Formats: sequence, structure tokens, C-alpha cells
Amino acid sequence: MVDESARRRIKLALTNLDSLPAMPAIAQKLLALPLNTDEGERQLLNLIEQDPQISAKIISLANSPIMGVSRRIGAVADASMLLGLDRVKSVAIGIASMSNMAQLSPCENFKPQDLWLHSITIAIVMRTIAQAMPAATRPREDQIFLTGLLHDIGFMALHHIDDDASNELHLKLRRQPERPIQEVEMETLGITHSVIGAQLAQHWNLPPEIAHAITYHHAPSQSESEAGDILARLIHLAEKLEPNFGIAEHTGEAISDDDWLKLGIDPSESEEIINLADELAMQTAQASDTF
Repeated sequence: MVDESARRRIKLALTNLDSLPAMPAIAQKLLALPLNTDEGERQLLNLIEQDPQISAKIISLANSPIMGVSRRIGAVADASMLLGLDRVKSVAIGIASMSNMAQLSPCENFKPQDLWLHSITIAIVMRTIAQAMPAATRPREDQIFLTGLLHDIGFMALHHIDDDASNELHLKLRRQPERPIQEVEMETLGITHSVIGAQLAQHWNLPPEIAHAITYHHAPSQSESEAGDILARLIHLAEKLEPNFGIAEHTGEAISDDDWLKLGIDPSESEEIINLADELAMQTAQASDTF
């Protein structure tokens, strides 16, 4: 059990936003770049190409089986043509946003690379689910990818604020895999990673619908924002489908017909979506070392 002094440190850090990690400069620049002009597109590619880590991960992701690209990609410009600039921008922001915190020392029970595997898996599964949604209500691909990649930044922020508390939490999550994650968090920390992540999202001035989805991704029925509600429901369902990739994040709930219907998907299509999601999750795990 984390002691009361640790709980106080976490709450104090959240009341003092300056103590939270800053969004890396390159992520800020990428987030602000418009893609509706040739100049904006050129600046995006230049920014990405100037960062070897982001460039390498985007090229590796483009070449992975999960993206279904038939030819070898060797440059960011080629990746952007095949994946689309919006998706490349979202992935680049996600990589950049997590990169600084990923350099923190891992602890025994929490490793940033595990969170990255979880996040990229959830983003890809969200996209798979969304493809079955009606086009009129389907979120944009860039929203899906960025929200999926950043939905659990609260775990990174907790690790930054208090790595002992982070270690204790992930130990309990691993030892009690069938308990709802929010129940374990409240018992251990007195706060959830969703709340911590929402504070960081606001500190970083992320788009409101993404910050909202981060807040409610374990309780989408409590959301009152239409756009944020859809994204939160996508995360929630994706995590029910793939709860054990990278980090354990059990919701404590079975998948219901309502989970599909709220997204405009006929539950009769669920088996095909689940099988595809499982296949893509396995491919992501196999390829994760490369990106």
C-alpha cells in the first residue's frame, strides 16, 4: 500500500501544473502545424526528418505487417504518402510526447516500452473497430491514432511524479488481474491514471475531445461530450478486447452488445472484428521492438 505521504505528493504535483512534465518542443510544433497547405506539409516532413527517433519509428511502423503496405518504405516522405499525412502527424506527436518520459529509468514493475506497446496496440485496434462504424459518426483517423497513443499518459506522468507509487500500482495490477483497474488505483493511490492523464492533457493543451477521452476512457457512460464520448468508447472497447498487451488494464466488465451498438456497429459483426483485432495485436507485439 502506498503511504499517505506519497498520496499527498501526487495530489500536490497535480495542483502545481508546472511540476508535471512539459510537452516536448517538437510535439508542440507538430500539434500546431496545419496540413491544409503545401507549406504545412513541407514543415511537417522537415520536423519529423530532423528527429532520428521519430523518423525511424514511423518508417518501421509503415513497414510493419499491421499497416498492410506491400512495398518497402525507406523514407518519411514515402511513409506519409502511403499512411497519409494526418496519420503520420498523429503518430509523430504520440512518439514525441512519450519520448522524454520514456527516458526515465524503468522500475521493476513498470517499463515505458510496455506502455508504448499497449498504446500502439490500442490505437490500431481502435482504428479496426472504427472502420466498422458508420462513416458519418466515425472519428478522423488522426484523432483515433493520437487518442490511442496518448490515452494512458497518466501512467507516464505518475512515473514521473513518484516512481515508487508507480511501481506499487503496477505490481498490484499484475497480481490482481481480474479486479477493475480503477478500483485498484483508488485503493492504492486515491486517484486514477485517467484523472492524472487528463490533468497532463490540459497542461499540454491537447485538443479538448482527446483530453475528454483520456478522462473517460474507463467510464465512457459518464461522458457528456459527443466527440469525446465516441473516442472514449473506442478506447474502452479496444481495452476490453486486448487487456493484456504491454500492461495489464482490465476493466472488470464483459463485452456487451451495447458496447457495439453505442458505436453504431451491429453486434453480429463483432466476431469478425474481434478476430481481426486479435491478429493485429499479435502482429504489433511481434513487431514492437522495431518501432
